[in-house]
Amino acid sequence: MILTDFIKNFSSLFDETDANVFQADTNFKKLDEWSSLLALSVIAMIDEEYGVTIKGKDIREAEIIEDLFNAVKKLK
Repeated sequence: MILTDFIKNFSSLFDETDANVFQADTNFKKLDEWSSLLALSVIAMIDEEYGVTIKGKDIREAEIIEDLFNAVKKLK
């Protein structure tokens, strides 16, 4: 599992946010486009791409994209 691939998959879920905004240290919850619907999309993407089921708690505890990546990596 590679962080840059994870960021690319994560950013693909956003329609209105420029892909250049997404870095390992991006606080994704502060993005204007972030919503509970996107949180569900993130959960689905992680399940599909990485075969891991994360919970809402994992998303709530993550501050930046790399936190979420590490949570997925830990479950893998």
